[in-house]
Amino acid sequence: MPTTTDTLPITSSDDVVRVRQKVRVRATEVGLSLVDQTKLITAASELARNTLDYGKGGHADIETIIAERRGVRVVFRDRGPGIPDIQEALTDGFTSGNGLGHGLGGARRLVDDFDIESTVGAGTTVAIARWKR
Repeated sequence: MPTTTDTLPITSSDDVVRVRQKVRVRATEVGLSLVDQTKLITAASELARNTLDYGKGGHADIETIIAERRGVRVVFRDRGPGIPDIQEALTDGFTSGNGLGHGLGGARRLVDDFDIESTVGAGTTVAIARWKR
């Protein structure tokens, strides 16, 4: 299975922009439609921002998958405070900060695969993927 992975740090707002740009490049390379590119980039941007703002920084692994399925997978990892109640955090309107409360739930709706694991006091990992149709 040929894959290509880049690991990008997320420690500043500039890093959020770099993650978004790299996801755009990867989505174009695998042939995602413009609509699918936009959905993936939007979800990745939101999750990168969450990694910075709530996770106190971390990194993103951006993976191009060219196998039985073609797509882009992005895994965000932080060592922040963690999410005590994931189900609540995925509920529209929930926010632990000053946001609108559409972040995690909105990101989940924009992608084909969404997985989240979090340990209070140890951090959060969110994996998303969008597949070529």
